[in-house]
Amino acid sequence: MILGRLLMRLLLVPLGASFAICVAVMVVIAAHWNRFTELVATNPDAGDDLMIALVFAGPTIAFILSVSALAMMLPAAIGVLISEAFAIRSWIFHAANGGIAAWVGWRTMVEMREPYDFYNGPLIVVGAGIAAGFAYWAVAGWSAGFWKPVFAPRAAPRSIDQVRARG
Repeated sequence: MILGRLLMRLLLVPLGASFAICVAVMVVIAAHWNRFTELVATNPDAGDDLMIALVFAGPTIAFILSVSALAMMLPAAIGVLISEAFAIRSWIFHAANGGIAAWVGWRTMVEMREPYDFYNGPLIVVGAGIAAGFAYWAVAGWSAGFWKPVFAPRAAPRSIDQVRARG
């Protein structure tokens, strides 16, 4: 039974982290949507050159995003390890873990965020972290802890007569 739950956790935790990253990216894109459209609208011929620019700039953008995601995921991984070790299943814990991890990652990326305007808003970064933490909880955090069953039968409450009989 424990081995089965451990294997389930080994699948659910990375899946939850993947969903959390996707949700955080969607929040950042939604928050900066006007800036994205302004960048595209500055050059009316950008629609034709957009695919060529993406092919050449894509690896650089992917590298920058992966480094920033790594800087924010390392503190979040510590919180996930704590929740798995102590079977903390609270959505508040996971949302706070996401927000704190995003803020810590944002504070450690000082050199990286200076040339890019998209990382200058701490409110957006922390909001994306909170949304990512909630997404992680929805996929994997609600059943944290491989050693503690999720749907265990509860012990029946003792009546007053049983308590008095035991002394």
